[in-house]
Parts: sequence; C-alpha cells; structure tokens
Amino acid sequence: MKKRMLLFAVMFAALFGANNAVQAQKAVNLFNGKDLSNWNFVVENNSVPADQVYSVQNGVIHIKGTPFGYMYTKEKYSNYKLHVEWRWPVEATNSGIFVLIEDPANPFPNGIECQLAAGKAGDFVCLNGSDLFEFHQRPGTRRPAFPVVAKANESSEKPVGEWNEANIWVKDGKITVFINGVFQNAGTNKVKEGFIGLQSEGKDVQFRNVTVTPW
Repeated sequence: MKKRMLLFAVMFAALFGANNAVQAQKAVNLFNGKDLSNWNFVVENNSVPADQVYSVQNGVIHIKGTPFGYMYTKEKYSNYKLHVEWRWPVEATNSGIFVLIEDPANPFPNGIECQLAAGKAGDFVCLNGSDLFEFHQRPGTRRPAFPVVAKANESSEKPVGEWNEANIWVKDGKITVFINGVFQNAGTNKVKEGFIGLQSEGKDVQFRNVTVTPW
C-alpha cells in the first residue's frame, strides 16, 4: 500500500508540474460552439445520416446514442491535455472519449476508450485490437473482445443533469485520466499519436468545452 501511495504521489507531482507547463500553452477548441464542421463521423453500418446522430443545439454537442458510432477529429494529436465536459440530459447511460485512434474503423476504431458509462467513468477499454501494457490476461484464457483496465477509485461522477469534467493527459503513449478532479486511471499504449473521438453508445449525451492543449 505504501509503495502504491508513493508511486501515486510521484505521478501526481509530475502531472502537477506538467499541468503548469500545459497552462503556458494555448488551448485549442476542438468544438467551435456552432457546428461540427471540423469533425468526421462514423455511424454503425452507415444506417442513418450522421446528422441524425450528431448535432449542435444551443452551443452544445448532442449525441443521440443510437446507432453506435463516434465522431472524431480531422487531425491527429500527440502529447496533449484533453479537456472534455459531458452530462446526461435525461438518464445516466453510456458513452466514451476515444484517444490515440490509429484506424477509424466502423463501428469501433482501433484506439483507447476512456469509459464514460455511468458508474464506470475512468475505466479504459481497448478497442478493435488496441492494447495497454496494464491489461493482464489470465494464462489459459481467451482475450476479451474489449479488454478493460479498471479505474483506480470509486466513481467520482455527478448526478444526471450536472456537468462532469474529464481531464486526460497523453504523453508518449502514456494516458492519465482525472474525472471531476479525482485520479482514476493510467495506461500505456505503444501508439503515440492519433485522432480524438466522442462516442455514440446508449442514449442521449451532451458535450461542451472540448479543448486540447499541447505539452
């Protein structure tokens, strides 16, 4: 336990220093508050037009949740702090933030999901063949379709209708996640650059203040 707490203290101190460096850089708005012109879209099996799933209302991104899919940036990013705010407008459901997307396949990319599913925000999910060093498969078992690296602490999510904050640091493939200011996870991917995405999975979810700051 002492070793684990010491490791966390060292990591937190490093992140605090990195955060000061990040603040010296200028945040880039990935969402302009008006439209989704700087995003690409994936809808499972191309079953409906993307604008039936992804839209902007009153300066907020609305994602319907069905069909499955995701919207993703037109540019790849590496070494950054990602800030995302989200909330459930009607009921707690499911969604995710994707980082280090190598291949924007349909309906799941090759990349790492920071889980936003109610009660599990901060879990990592390895999508479509992606991997994390921290995922340990039991000998003699089959690899799951969606390997999970569970979050470190109890849920730090807010109730339905309230805005949550995810702050995700990505540095040389190392991903560190805080949900509403609480450390939840850290993972290591061999991929160091990729697209960023927001998922459609479940029911209505809203996003705002989506920014990326290089560091």
